[in-house]
Amino acid sequence: ASGDAEMAVFGEAAPYLRKSEKERIAAQNKPFDAKTSVFVAHPKESFVKGTIQSRESGKVTVKTEAGEVFQMNPPKYDKIEDMAMMTHLH
Repeated sequence: ASGDAEMAVFGEAAPYLRKSEKERIAAQNKPFDAKTSVFVAHPKESFVKGTIQSRESGKVTVKTEAGEVFQMNPPKYDKIEDMAMMTHLH
């Protein structure tokens, strides 16, 4: 479709810049809880996905590597072309 023609200018890089329609639909239907999904700063990987397990007395327990915690955007925003749509920017 027209989306494919627009992406053709990027040549071999195109598949890495935009998800396929199947991947976009799967991401939109994937369960997501904005209150528990976070990114955690990681010394080697920059950021890794994490899930908040508990919040108690100002402390948060996250299931993943230790580090600073940031809010995470829903999967439907992966590789989004207009970052103005994103809720959280890091």
